[in-house]
Amino acid sequence: MNKPVVFLSSLACLAIVLLTSCGRDANDPGTEFMPDMYRSPAYAVYSANPNFTDSLTMQTPVKGTIPRGYTFFSYPSTLEGYEAAGRDVKNPLLFTAENLAEGQRLYGIFCTHCHGEAGQGDGNLVAIGKFPPPPSYSAGNSSRGGLVKDLSDGKIFHTITYGVNLMGPHASQLNPEERWKITMYVHQLQGTAATPVGADSTATKDSSNATAMAK
Repeated sequence: MNKPVVFLSSLACLAIVLLTSCGRDANDPGTEFMPDMYRSPAYAVYSANPNFTDSLTMQTPVKGTIPRGYTFFSYPSTLEGYEAAGRDVKNPLLFTAENLAEGQRLYGIFCTHCHGEAGQGDGNLVAIGKFPPPPSYSAGNSSRGGLVKDLSDGKIFHTITYGVNLMGPHASQLNPEERWKITMYVHQLQGTAATPVGADSTATKDSSNATAMAK
């Protein structure tokens, strides 16, 4: 076969490929050849998986590993841990208007349905009779002793983390920083909060409060 014929044949093939690869539908990705070479098929989280001995897709993390950025809270979910946290732990976040506003926003999402907007134990779930009212932040008595308005940073944070009585734990829903911001706002509802530092303050966290996060 002479060169002109080969050239014209190649040109014709190229033209056919180009014409067939361009469809009218701009959202049509066209035909993929051997897609598994670059796009691995994914297993649904709870589906069976032949690649593991237990046939489960969702595997338990390797023992001893922790998520990136995870912060320990070294006080156990016991009355003793609660009292110890109340004695030792201080909020590591600067008390600013910005942090307080974020605490209020998070409180509105996770807490008002039981505790009420003003912290008086009159949330929607209480109003419709689903749950008994929790004690008022400003005037109630704690089930673990003392007045609720006297609860310290550590006791509030411990309660949000582990829950108490009918209140479930929120550690899986709120990271430590978010829990500290809610703690900050709860003090506001107790009527014991100080005046926040300006949002534009250059002050830094107090290093003496380092025990507030996990050791």
